Amino acid sequence: MIRKLSILGAVGVAVLLTPSVAVAGGSTAPLPPSSDFQKVTLNDFPGEPIAIAVLPDRRVLHTARTGQVRIHEPATGRNVLAATIPVYLHDEEGVQGIAIDPDFQHNKWVYVYYSPVLNTPADDPATPTVNEGDAPTEGTPADFAPFKGHLQLSRFKLIGSTLRLDTEQKIIQVPVDRGQCCHVGGKIDFDSKGNLLLSTGDDSNPFASDGYAPIDERANRNPVFDAQRSAANTNDLRGKVLRIKVGQNGGYTIPKGNLFKPGTPKTKPEIYAMGLRNPFRFTVDPETDVIYLGDYSPDAQNANPARGPAGQGRWLAIDKPANYGWPYCADADKPYVDYDFATGTSGAPFNCAAPVNESPRNTGLRNLPPVEKAEIAYSYGPSAQFPELGTGGIGPMGGPAYDYDKRLRSAIKWPEAFDGKPLFAEWTRDWVKALTLDRRNQVTKIESVLPELVFDNPMDLEFGPDGALYVLEYGDGYFAENPDAQLSRFDYVRGNRTPIAKASATPTSGQAPLIVQFSSAGTVDPDGDAIRYEWYLDNDNRVDSRSPNPTFTYTQNGNYRPTLKVTDRTGRSSSAEVILPVGTAAPVVTFTTPQEGQPFQFGDTVNFQVQVTDDQPVDCSRVTVTYILGHDEHGHPLSTASGCTGSITTFVDPGHAGAGNLTAVFVASYTDTGTPAQTGTATVVLEPTS
Repeated sequence: MIRKLSILGAVGVAVLLTPSVAVAGGSTAPLPPSSDFQKVTLNDFPGEPIAIAVLPDRRVLHTARTGQVRIHEPATGRNVLAATIPVYLHDEEGVQGIAIDPDFQHNKWVYVYYSPVLNTPADDPATPTVNEGDAPTEGTPADFAPFKGHLQLSRFKLIGSTLRLDTEQKIIQVPVDRGQCCHVGGKIDFDSKGNLLLSTGDDSNPFASDGYAPIDERANRNPVFDAQRSAANTNDLRGKVLRIKVGQNGGYTIPKGNLFKPGTPKTKPEIYAMGLRNPFRFTVDPETDVIYLGDYSPDAQNANPARGPAGQGRWLAIDKPANYGWPYCADADKPYVDYDFATGTSGAPFNCAAPVNESPRNTGLRNLPPVEKAEIAYSYGPSAQFPELGTGGIGPMGGPAYDYDKRLRSAIKWPEAFDGKPLFAEWTRDWVKALTLDRRNQVTKIESVLPELVFDNPMDLEFGPDGALYVLEYGDGYFAENPDAQLSRFDYVRGNRTPIAKASATPTSGQAPLIVQFSSAGTVDPDGDAIRYEWYLDNDNRVDSRSPNPTFTYTQNGNYRPTLKVTDRTGRSSSAEVILPVGTAAPVVTFTTPQEGQPFQFGDTVNFQVQVTDDQPVDCSRVTVTYILGHDEHGHPLSTASGCTGSITTFVDPGHAGAGNLTAVFVASYTDTGTPAQTGTATVVLEPTS
C-alpha cells in the first residue's frame, strides 16, 4: 500500500502527500495495455521466497522460508542478507510474513512471523527406518505432547541493512501442533488506526479427509486431523485474522470492535475473523480498513452429496468481524456434511446459518456466529458467476488496492485507472486481476492485469511508495529456490524504459586468490540510451569498477554476490547478480534411488539413497531429504528425514481427495563444513502408476 511518507527516489524526486480519497468502486477508466508497463527484476536469487515489505526509501525486505531476511537496495542494486533467523522447518513452517511499523521512519521496527526452533523432536540419521521428526498420526495425548509448539510474532530493529535479532520484542505466540502438515497463514499488515492484523492457518492435516472437511473426532487420532479444534474454535488463535494493538515494549492490548468482547467466556478477544482455512495473503485498504483476503481451498475436485462441495477458493472483503465457516461450510451456501470417520457414515449437512461445534476438542463456544458469504468463491472448473477467473488450480492471494495520488512525483507510478481496485492474484494460475467493488464491497467487475507480462506463481504483492507494484514470485518448483523465483517490480512506463542488466563471471568458483573476469554481455537499453556501469564486486557498498567487463581478484574466501548496476541518461537503473563462492566448492548432490520416473503407488515406503560429492569430508548426518506431495503446480511437504540413506512412506491417499495431477517429490539437500559453507540440492519427481 502507499503510505503517507516522504521519500527521495532513485528516479527523480518522489514526494508523497496525503493521498486522495478513493471513491467507492474505484476508477471507471479502462486499464492500459501490458505494453505500457515494464517488469524489472530486483533479485534473481531470493531463496525460497515467502513475503515482502517495501520500505519508505524503496528498499525491499523479503523473506525466505528457511530463515533468511534479505534487503534489496536500489542505490546499489545489491541484495544484502539482513539476518538469518533460526527456524523450525518441518512441513510448511519457517519464516513467514514480514511488515514494517506504520512509524518505521522513526522507530525502525520490522515485524516477522516465524517458527522458533524450540525443542521439537527431529529425525535421527542413525535410525534410517524411523523418522522421529514426524508426529504420530495415532496415539495418546502423551505421544502428541512433544510436538506442541508455537509460531512467534516479534519485531526487530532494522539498523542500516542489518535486522538486529538481539533487539527482538515478542508480541504474540500462536500455539500449533508440529510434526504434521499444514497451513500457517502468516501475513502481517496494519490498519489506519495502527492496529496490527495477523492471519493464521488452521494448522490441520487435510490429507485423510478425501478433500472435504477434516473433522476427525476419534480419540486416538492426532488432533491435527480435526480443524474444529482450531478454525471453528472461538477459544483458539488458529484459522483466524487476529487484530491487536502492539505495546510500546512488546506485548499487546485488544482494540475495540473485534468479534468477541474481552472477558467473553470461551473466546479469544484477539479474533477479528474466524472460520478460515489458510488465509495466506491479505492486505488492509489504507483508506477504508477493509481487509482483502484470499483463503486457500481444500482439494476435492468434485462435489459429493455424502461429504460436501468441491474445493472452493475464496476472496473476501472483510468489512466487519465475522465467521467464514471453515470447516463446516466452504461458503455460506455450501455446507459440508457431518461425517463419522470411525464408521465411515455421513450425517446431515451443517447449518451455515447457525453452525455448532460439537467436537470433543473444542474449548470454545458451542454455538458459532452465522457464516458470512465470500465475495468470490470459485472451484477448478469455469465459474458461472465469475468466468473471468478461468480454470485450473486454486491458490488465491489477497493483494493490495492501489491508492492513486496525482501529487506523487514518480516516473514509474501506476496510472489512475487502477485507483481503488484491489488486486487479486492466483498462485496456481499465474495471473493478477483487478476488482471493481460497489459501496457494499461486492465485486462488480473483474479485469486482467498486465496479461502479457509474467507473474510466475505470485507469492506476495505490495505497492511501494513510488506507486509501482512490487511482486515476489515463487516460480515453478517445490520448497527450494526455484530457477524462476525472483523479486520484481512492475513499472508504468512514461516514455523512457529501464535498462536491462545482465552479468556473468568466469570462473564461477575457486580458491582465493581467485582472478575473475566479469562480463556485461546481454545488457541492453530498450531506448538505445547510453548506459553507465557500476560493479559492486565484494561485500561492501563501494563501486569497484565502472568498466563494462572488469577483472577482479578475490584475496579472501567467502560467499560473494557481485552486482552490476546499469543506469541510463534519465536515471533509470536495474541490476544483475552473480552467485560466486570463493573457497570450497558447492557439493554435488544426486539421488541413487529413487530415480526419476520410478513406478510407485501412494502408500508405498520409498527407500532413498543420496550420494554427495564434495571437496570436504562428507557428513551424512547433514543430508536432509524432504518428501513433498505434489499437486498441480504446488506441493505440501509432509516429512523430512536425515541421512544419506533411509525410507519415507508416501502418504496413503491414492486420490488425494480425488485430485488428479499428483506426484511424489523428493528433495535432497546437503550443506558442507567448508569455509564458507556451501549447499547442494537434488530433486526427483515420481508419478504414481495408478
